[in-house]
Amino acid sequence: MDEDAFSTLTWLVEAGAGDAIGETPVNRLVSPPPAPTPMARPAAPPPRSAATAPAPPPDSDAIGSAQSAAASANDLAELKAALESYDGCALKRTATTTVFADGTPSCGILFIGEAPGRDEDRVGKPFVGRAGQLLDKMLLSIGLDRASNAYITNVINWRPPDNRDPSPEEAAQCLPFLRRHIELANPELIVLLGAVAARHVVGTSEGIMKSRGRWLEYRVGDRMVPLMPTLHPAYLLRQPAHKKLAWRDLQAIRARMETIGLPRIPMQANT
Repeated sequence: MDEDAFSTLTWLVEAGAGDAIGETPVNRLVSPPPAPTPMARPAAPPPRSAATAPAPPPDSDAIGSAQSAAASANDLAELKAALESYDGCALKRTATTTVFADGTPSCGILFIGEAPGRDEDRVGKPFVGRAGQLLDKMLLSIGLDRASNAYITNVINWRPPDNRDPSPEEAAQCLPFLRRHIELANPELIVLLGAVAARHVVGTSEGIMKSRGRWLEYRVGDRMVPLMPTLHPAYLLRQPAHKKLAWRDLQAIRARMETIGLPRIPMQANT
């Protein structure tokens, strides 16, 4: 090969004439695109701890056991014994005592509160703390006294920790005993104290400020019994300006007592 031919071949190679030709033209004046990054494998989820694991479903047998135990009671003494023997509600394991009732069962008027507090858990009776003292004054204002003509119980029979509201499952485990309690006490008039009692006894979804002061009915056996929700004494201690609303409710309750013919002790001054 002569020197001119060799020089020409060298120039062609340096210009790229020796590269393979593909179907797509290549612009050699720009940098080639970067190679694709391999997809990262998703990290494995962390092991589930006891704190993040879902809570076990409520024990449906606990409600069935409560219904059977409550139905087997033929009087209030048997119902109290059945309640004290019942272990289906976890609240019982953190409470000191079972709070059943206080007052005179045959009086004809039943007051139902929410759940025991610290004082009630210690003494074993409903409404014995500051809220109970106010309730006693409210009762006296319409001629009632738990020692002679008023009967008091709660939806929940064991104190919830830190006085929190009972859960729906806890209420469901206690409600069979309350329903049987109402049947055995056989009242002529029922008063619900507070939102929790109204929610679980009559199933209202309204707040207590909307449902209070309105007459409802509750079936006891084959008859309908007048029932009124009103404000809880503990709420009135926090909101004393609303005592006037509770006083209106008490006046309506007193009027219904007179209509029914329930006995009253002498009227006391308004508190």
